[in-house]
Amino acid sequence: MQDNNSRNTIIFVVSAVLILIVYQFLVLEPASKKRNAELARQKAAAAEAQGAAPKGAVAPGSRPGTVVISRQEAAAASARAPISTPSLSGSISLRGARIDDLFLKNYRTTVDRNSPPVELLRPEGAQYAYFAEMGWTGANLSGLPNADTVWQVVEGSTLAPGKPLVLRAANGQGLTFTRKIEVDERYMFTVTDTVANLGAASVTLAPYASVQRQGIPGDLGRNQIVHEGAIGWLDGELRQVKYSKWRKEGGPSLTSVGGWTGITDKYWLAALIPGQKEQIQTQYRVTRSGSTDIFEANYVGPARVIPAGRQITETTRLFAGAKTAPLLKEYQDKLGVPHLDMAVDWGNFWFITRPMFAFLDFIFRQVGNFGIAILLLTVAVKLIFFPLANKSYESLTKMKKIQPQVEALRAKFKEDPAKQQQEMMALYQREKINPLTGCLPMLVQIPVFYGLYKVLTVTIEMRHAPFFGWIQDLSSKDPLTIWNLFGLLPYNPATVPVIGSILNSDLLHLGPLALLYGVTMFLSTAMNPPQPDPVQQKIFQFMPVIFTFIMAPFAVGLLIYWSWSNILTILQQYVIMRRFKVDNPIDQIIAKLTGKAKEVG
Repeated sequence: MQDNNSRNTIIFVVSAVLILIVYQFLVLEPASKKRNAELARQKAAAAEAQGAAPKGAVAPGSRPGTVVISRQEAAAASARAPISTPSLSGSISLRGARIDDLFLKNYRTTVDRNSPPVELLRPEGAQYAYFAEMGWTGANLSGLPNADTVWQVVEGSTLAPGKPLVLRAANGQGLTFTRKIEVDERYMFTVTDTVANLGAASVTLAPYASVQRQGIPGDLGRNQIVHEGAIGWLDGELRQVKYSKWRKEGGPSLTSVGGWTGITDKYWLAALIPGQKEQIQTQYRVTRSGSTDIFEANYVGPARVIPAGRQITETTRLFAGAKTAPLLKEYQDKLGVPHLDMAVDWGNFWFITRPMFAFLDFIFRQVGNFGIAILLLTVAVKLIFFPLANKSYESLTKMKKIQPQVEALRAKFKEDPAKQQQEMMALYQREKINPLTGCLPMLVQIPVFYGLYKVLTVTIEMRHAPFFGWIQDLSSKDPLTIWNLFGLLPYNPATVPVIGSILNSDLLHLGPLALLYGVTMFLSTAMNPPQPDPVQQKIFQFMPVIFTFIMAPFAVGLLIYWSWSNILTILQQYVIMRRFKVDNPIDQIIAKLTGKAKEVG
């Protein structure tokens, strides 16, 4: 028995150390690098928005022979028609008729209300250009509109809801192209292209649409939890290719009837939506231009013959905006776009994450605060599993109550492990105790914990969602740490040379909520029966400390959920232990603070 305990202890310690090492290198360090890159990007975006971007600098990701210019210069290189909606601002380039300049009015780069709005699309010529274009292609035809074609505005001036923009271009060979662009109050563009054949012979054209990203910022494509890269619902399946794999292996070419295709980031999406009865040839491709990887999601529709004196029309939709789950579902139902809400990365356990988000969002709409919604969700989960958890905690309490008898049996049959095990099983049977039921409360919480973790990570509804006090973003880590005395010091010790990089690491990011989690985990663990082996006892006593450091850099919303869950568990355990007249750490703490003898029962 002792040999087995020692072996188990060694295995446990080695496993715990390996988990910590792997967690540090695969989760904490990449997350830290990503956050630093994001901060650098936000500063650059803010400077650029104020016109302070450097001019004439050569971009690391630019096309060969080109000079990277600022975003403002790239936009000014072409005549433009402005876009103004309650949700979007920007412009359409009249050269190429591209939708290539877009900001999301209702989202900021940081929690600071004065920070610049989130940029979604940017013109070609600027670093990390990102745009959508539509057009026509045809074999052995010249003069078709391309990226250099200058379109004329024939109707409208500013694209807005209910105020379409109509553009026109003629190729001088008998074809006239008219493009009507409409936008709703949120993020859906509708582009209606008409080709009139005024020539003497028929022509054959096929419509195409493309979303293109020229290089990707350093903070994208590194998230292992959330999908970023190529995405679409094609040929009856969700298609996803992460940026890293897309760059190395390219993407699939597929034939699909309807569906949608595009490029997604964690919170933002640019998706092309063809006619849902139309058979399209889709492709996710990546090409190299100098030092730049150009990622493109495109499709080509069926070729159509335009007889002389006739015209044809093609309608394409573009979703360009925030991946708000209810809005995607609304477009899905209203426009008949299949599974558009799957653009949110619900993960392989979508049957847990989607219902959890729906329930959490329902509570939020009632109370108006996602932090409160998380607390109420936790209570609801506890109520659902209350009978099972109550039975488990009763079993743990009974085990702790008979602990003196167990220790006596271990001492009496120290030299006979088989007899010792037999007598202990007989004791458990007499007391109607099942030792295995003590694990159930933890097991039932694991899927809930995973579901909430995924929901907090992938849903934009959690982005910059405030709670109370210093917590202004439930999806990010606690902004306060012990190193600046939880914000009381007038400076950030993480900026101090040498030690700053150490204090700024995720592993040492100990905020007040992480410490609260550690204390509640310690109390909950202390209420359980002790381990039989002294070494194992020490290890389990140390586990709350280990998990405090592990959980510290996680999203604040998760720490709120887990700490509140621990508090509810402690209260439930305390009531049961008092009912069975079993000593517990809460009464011990109260006795030490008051100087009075413990009273149980």
